[in-house]
Amino acid sequence: MFSRVCLVLVLGLFSATVSSAPIIVGSKNFNEGYLLAEIMAQLLEADGFEVERKFGLGGTMVCYEALVNGEIDLYAEYTGTLSQAILGTNDLTPKVSELNSQVRDRGLAVLASFGFNNTYAIALKNELANRRKISRVSELSQHPELLMAFSLEFLNREDGWPGLARTYNLSGRPTGIEHGLAYQAIDEGKIDITDAYSTDGDLARYGLTVLEDDRGYFPQYLAVPFVRSSLPEAAKDSLGRLAGILDDEKIRALNSRTVIEGKSFGEVASTFIRDEGLADVPFEEQMGSSMLDNTITHLKLTAIALGFGCLFGLPLGILVFRNRSLARGVVYLAGLLQTVPSIALLALMIPIFGIGELPAVIALFMYSILPILRNTITALVSIDPLLKRVAEAIGLRRSEQLWHVLLPMALPTILAGIKTAAIISIGTATLAAFIGAGGLGGPIVTGLALNDTNLILQGAIPAAGLAIVVELLFEGLERLLVKPHMLQGQLPD
Repeated sequence: MFSRVCLVLVLGLFSATVSSAPIIVGSKNFNEGYLLAEIMAQLLEADGFEVERKFGLGGTMVCYEALVNGEIDLYAEYTGTLSQAILGTNDLTPKVSELNSQVRDRGLAVLASFGFNNTYAIALKNELANRRKISRVSELSQHPELLMAFSLEFLNREDGWPGLARTYNLSGRPTGIEHGLAYQAIDEGKIDITDAYSTDGDLARYGLTVLEDDRGYFPQYLAVPFVRSSLPEAAKDSLGRLAGILDDEKIRALNSRTVIEGKSFGEVASTFIRDEGLADVPFEEQMGSSMLDNTITHLKLTAIALGFGCLFGLPLGILVFRNRSLARGVVYLAGLLQTVPSIALLALMIPIFGIGELPAVIALFMYSILPILRNTITALVSIDPLLKRVAEAIGLRRSEQLWHVLLPMALPTILAGIKTAAIISIGTATLAAFIGAGGLGGPIVTGLALNDTNLILQGAIPAAGLAIVVELLFEGLERLLVKPHMLQGQLPD
């Protein structure tokens, strides 16, 4: 009897803990993704749920992997993207019921559509379209001289440029560009053509013409809440109230309020919820992390990764430097890690380590190994052999040679390697925002989504300042630890 009571209490405590866990709402790193995520988050909060926001995650696969691995509970996705990029089907008009049958065994569910179709589109300036008399995508084949630059995701997705080029027999060689920067580039005349989302507020902001998809290439991209099946039914019911509530015109107007009028996602979302009679949500600006908080997070990520890089790279370099072949192989392997693109490495870690600070620290640690390890080995190997023979001649054991002769001689180069690793980590850590780790990359990612230079600078300037401070700190550390005559030949002050 007593055991049964204990079991009931434990189960009750467990269910209470589960039910009180916050619902984590994620978003992709573009304007509409932020806005839809904020609408869903505020509606859930109005219905009594505790919500945690993980906005501005990287592209489709980053959000999807985070959802599959339980790092987030829901985000706004598009049926065409689900069908083409995630499930790998060729269905141009996928239905929600069909998508549900394919994702159910993955522990996921697709809720009813918000109501609008945000399909891909090919856009160019109104003036250029009128001058060249271009109104359809098929007509681009007659103008191979036009400069094309597409978002990196569109450039590589099968439902993006590869299939578009085949369908319309386009021979151009487009370059890749971040989606938010493409509009600024086309406005400044640096490119002529880019991909767009049909509901973008930037289309009106920059005076762009959307070309007719006259061969019906692009699939239907109905916006839907994409959720984990384990999401409470009450939460699913709350999100169900958003079904069919937005048409193309409405969402385009909401997007325009953020990119043209400069309203925050929170303000636009709360106004929309009130105007639609969904809930009486008093607007309270969701204050993001301050510059100080972002800087502290950035420093924490960098310092932890650099610390582990030193703990791993320094001993390993000391251990292998006497064996030239082994040392060369170890440096080669460390160099291979450095060749993996940062955002790709972060995305690959999500299935193993999830999102947040842990995968960011691990990625930064991996990038810090090469400069620390290579400088340690190079410094120890390049010491004058005569000094090594003198150390042996006076009877110093190998450990004493290392501690009293080799390491002091190698110290300037070793410190230079650690300094290089620190500066690389500061720059690379800005990408950690794409996997929800925060730091100074947060305002940069949001600024790119809104094409807001001031917001971008709120992250970029402190990051550059940190790099300068680190440079100065290491110069002071060198003066403190290294004898003056050992610094000869280095860069002048």
